[in-house]
Amino acid sequence: MASITIRNLDDQIKEQLRIAAAHNGHSMEEEARLILGRALATVDRAGGLGSRIRNRFSSSGGIELNLPSREEKATAVDFCE
Repeated sequence: MASITIRNLDDQIKEQLRIAAAHNGHSMEEEARLILGRALATVDRAGGLGSRIRNRFSSSGGIELNLPSREEKATAVDFCE
């Protein structure tokens, strides 16, 4: 098992963690493990930013764009001109 050290933890956060741990009958370490596990489990299900944006706005319907054809290759910009 890996271990981590959290530096510069705000005193108020530590106190909230201590209270939550006592309320739930856990040590502070166990409470922190549970909180991290829950937080990361919801991130995995939500997907990345692009997926979340698509899911949020997919019910709005889409739009059709008239994109120009790509007959010419793109060229690099010359900033010296």
